[in-house]
Amino acid sequence: MVNGNNLISEEHFEGKRENLNSPAEDTTNKKTAGKEEDIGFKELYEQSLQSVQLGEIVTGKVVQINSDVVMVDVGWKTEGYIPVRELKDNEGNISLAVGDEVEVLVDRRDSDGNLILSRDKAVKIKIWDDVKNACEHNIPIKGIIVERVKGGLSVDIGIPTFLPGSQVDIRPVRDLDKYVGQTLMFNVLKYDRKRNNVVLSRRSILEKERVSAKKETLESIEEGKILEGVIKNITDYGLFIDLGGIDGLLHVTDISWGRITRPSDNFSKGDKIQVKVLSFDREKERVSLGLKQMTDNPWENIADKYPIGSVVEGKVVNLTDYGVFVELEPGVEGLVHITEMFWTREIKHPSKVLTVSETVKVMVLDVNSEAKRISLGLKQTTENPWEALKQKYPEGSIVKGVIRNITNFGFFVGIEEGIDGLVHVSDISWKQNIKHPSELYKKGQEVEAMVLNIDVENEKFSLGIKQVDKNPWDEKNFLYATGSVIKGKVTNVTDFGIFVELEEGVEGLVHISELSQKRVKTASELYAVGDTVSAVVKSVDLQNRRIRLSIKDYETASEGYSVNQYINNKENVGSNLGKVMADVKIAESEKEDDVKP
Repeated sequence: MVNGNNLISEEHFEGKRENLNSPAEDTTNKKTAGKEEDIGFKELYEQSLQSVQLGEIVTGKVVQINSDVVMVDVGWKTEGYIPVRELKDNEGNISLAVGDEVEVLVDRRDSDGNLILSRDKAVKIKIWDDVKNACEHNIPIKGIIVERVKGGLSVDIGIPTFLPGSQVDIRPVRDLDKYVGQTLMFNVLKYDRKRNNVVLSRRSILEKERVSAKKETLESIEEGKILEGVIKNITDYGLFIDLGGIDGLLHVTDISWGRITRPSDNFSKGDKIQVKVLSFDREKERVSLGLKQMTDNPWENIADKYPIGSVVEGKVVNLTDYGVFVELEPGVEGLVHITEMFWTREIKHPSKVLTVSETVKVMVLDVNSEAKRISLGLKQTTENPWEALKQKYPEGSIVKGVIRNITNFGFFVGIEEGIDGLVHVSDISWKQNIKHPSELYKKGQEVEAMVLNIDVENEKFSLGIKQVDKNPWDEKNFLYATGSVIKGKVTNVTDFGIFVELEEGVEGLVHISELSQKRVKTASELYAVGDTVSAVVKSVDLQNRRIRLSIKDYETASEGYSVNQYINNKENVGSNLGKVMADVKIAESEKEDDVKP
């Protein structure tokens, strides 16, 4: 064994000393002894050159494994030991066996003169040598990314090193955590052994690989060729595909024959994808790619495949405020507008009744192959309740219902489940001029109405309240013939005359020129709202519901003009003038009777 501070065993030297000082030597053997002595010192010198030195890294062989140390033969019958703690893994097992070779550092001697060896220090020294060599000669080294740290990543190459975030990839990386645990190759940017600092770069390796890949890609790329790439970036207008050193654009319109609104819904960064080269500008190095071009165009002869009126099955792929998109086949979608979903049921959003991926039966309503649009209907696959409604409620029939909603143009009356009839404001009354239906009706009130019309195609149900009663303007019901005398109240005074109510809902106009035999500047000089007047009916327009009255003619007749004179007047007041005069006389006599006590 080696002991003391000597590198060669003392026993070896003791043996040599005994041979040199032996008393049995004679003078005849001096020459031979001298030669042997020369040989012995030569061997000793050579052995001293080959013996281990402190601080030296040597390769030894495991000769014995104990509980606390592992004995290693480092050559020339020299043994040392490694503390077993350096050789245990995380589970406490020793990875070496007797006979295995191991690189160690001859560290120091213990108090008994035995060599203490260190594998950890040998590894670190060798790593630093590798780091120096890698940095000086631009040689990649392997390492495992351990964790994310401030500004980058920590990498284990046998010693802790630092990988800046800017050196992780060619493009900026937002999520560094995804690299943790990966084993990659790196270049050494710089190192400082004294400060135990090493800075790595992966970007430089990728750039070099990209240049090489780009050269190969440019040599092989051509229009119509199918290539495999990796999705590098996703935007609203398409995907950028890394084809190997060069990027190509897969525009959103070239992704699918169907509708693609957001590419991010269908693709993810890092996905591999096969694409077709549509065009290539070698000068600008621009590549246009297509995905749908790798399949047949399903819109060719689409009208023959999906004739109008046919019922087909499809899958719900998207729900919007205005309807549902149904996929009939890959690349072919049709829209079921919200108005085509149900005959009578009202829904705020299609998601209330349908879900994505649900299978539905729909009817083809329209096909536009040029615009690549198909209109579909869901309600058309069920019985139309409006057809049954028309049979149940013929025009002219009387129905009862509850007012469900009131608007400024009328109110809706509930007749059947999900079907309302509209009473327009103009169909509420013959007699009253109604500005808003709420003047007469309230929500929840029950009303009786007449069926005016049922439009099955447009799904409209028209009702009338006034039609339940007789129309006072109907010729057979009209009571005011031309030439007859009427008495009524002034309802309105205007610049051009006064309106007189003959009965509820029936008014006539006395023009300012027909107010008096005298010249009148304004109607308000003679009459006010609420005054009772008598007048002669000059003309009647039943179609437009207009009655012209004349107080002047009434006054003229009252003054005693003969019937013939009145008839020969410029405006003929009709054959009822005799009755007019009689009515006037009777009225005057009644007035006199009332005055008598």
